[in-house]
This record gives sequence, structure tokens and C-alpha cells, in this order.
Amino acid sequence: MAGDLDEVCAEIITLLEPFNKTGVEIKPETDLAADLEMDSVAAMNLVMEVEDKYDIDIPINLLSDVTCPRDLAQLVEKQLNR
Repeated sequence: MAGDLDEVCAEIITLLEPFNKTGVEIKPETDLAADLEMDSVAAMNLVMEVEDKYDIDIPINLLSDVTCPRDLAQLVEKQLNR
């Protein structure tokens, strides 16, 4: 399972590249709001891309705890394993 989580996290990092306006290196623990300066519109665009990529639905109420790519990868894994 850890390998799967790492793969999902790597894919999310790849999907984050167009949102990286600050040019920082994106790591699993990179803070989406503070380090990447993502606003809510960019965050929702990212979520839509992730949903399309993995053919899942991510309930908006579960996004409040997502602060970094690793958090989002864990949420994707949870939705994939439902």
C-alpha cells in the first residue's frame, strides 16, 4: 500500500506543477496554501484534475484537512479503496 501511496503522491505533485507560481520544489509535505500560494479556485481546479485522473469523487467536506500533496494522496487512496 505504501508504494501505491507514493505513486499517487508523485502523480499529484506532477499535477501540481502548473499551479506552482512560486517555483518552489514540490515535495509530499509542501504546504499548498503557504508554499504554493494556492487560492481556493486553484485548489478546486486541482481537485477536479485529481478526480478526473483517478475517476473518483472527493467530497468537499473532506478537503478541509488537506494541506499538502501527501494529505491529498491519502484522501485519493481512501476514495479508491471504498
